[in-house]
Parts: sequence; structure tokens; C-alpha cells
Amino acid sequence: MLLLVCDRVIAAEPELSEADRNLGDGDHGLGMQRGMTAAKEKLTSAPQESVDKAFSAVGMAMMSSMGGASGAIFGTFFRNGGKALQGRGELDAQGLALFLQAGVDGVKSRGGAAVGDKTTVDAMEPAAVAAAEHSGGSLADAITAASKGAEGGKEATKAMVAKFGRAKTLGEGAIGFPDAGAISVTVIIDAMRDFVLDS
Repeated sequence: MLLLVCDRVIAAEPELSEADRNLGDGDHGLGMQRGMTAAKEKLTSAPQESVDKAFSAVGMAMMSSMGGASGAIFGTFFRNGGKALQGRGELDAQGLALFLQAGVDGVKSRGGAAVGDKTTVDAMEPAAVAAAEHSGGSLADAITAASKGAEGGKEATKAMVAKFGRAKTLGEGAIGFPDAGAISVTVIIDAMRDFVLDS
């Protein structure tokens, strides 16, 4: 599943770069591509012995290869989320909810962003809330709900004025464009959903 996430983000580089050019310096797509290429190498270089270590490995690879705000944000998301899965033999609906909540909590405490600030948090938090609401059911239902939550959050960023990063300098000029980081969140969660529904 995580290898599919890596491949999807790598393939989404043009879309992510374009989104970032509208609001920032245009390097988000290349950064994410670099981070997920490193994550893929890490995942395939040695067998991952547990679910939590696999997710944490993605986070560590992104942090060490990307640099910048995105490396810290997505690295924290996967690392914190991975830690929440310690001791779990497989990823189930409850584990997904734990992963997403711990991931977004880590990102919020690291960067200080909240829902409404036009950042990754706008897609991460609705995904976590939706997964928590479905944590007693099947993984397929939980990840489908999380995907819808992330998508809705990403769409909501179009109407927002940015409070962080380069987009902040645009003021109302940022309205109408989705946050590039929020798009990355939807690509990640959609890949997880597609893998779960196909397997």
C-alpha cells in the first residue's frame, strides 16, 4: 500500500508543482517526488518488520531527503502516525484512525496550523475525523470516508486566505486556488483507499 502511495505522489509531481506555482515558489511537487522516491527506496531495500515501522520509515525518508517545510510536515505526519500503530499486527479501521489522528496532531503541534489556515491540516483533519467515525467498521469503509473527508477539506482551501508560507503574502489573491499540501494529502489517502478496495 505504501509503495502505491509513493508511486502516486511521484506521478502527481506536475499537478503538485502547478498548484504550488499558483500560491508559492513551485517546488512542492519536486520536493514530494524526492521524498517519496527516497521512501520507496527505503521500503524496498529491506523488509519492514511491522506496520508501524513501515509507516515510520516513510516519514524518516521524507524528512532526511526533502528538507524545507514539506519535509518536516509530511515526515512528521508519517512518523507520528507510525508510532501510533506500535504493537498492531495489521492496519485495520481502528489503526487507520489512530494513524491519521496522531499524524495530524504531530503536524499541528510542529507547525501551529489549524483548520481554516489553508494548509495540509485542512485535508488531514477532516480525514482523521471521518476515519474515527468509521473506526468500528471495516477498513474499506474507514479509508473511503477518510478520502472523502480529505477531498472536502482540500476543496475548502480554495475559498481560504493563507495564514502560512509564501501564499500568506498573496492575501486575497490566494482565493480560488487549493493548497498544494492539501492536494498531496488527498493523493496519499486516495492511493491508500484504492489499494484497500482493490485487495
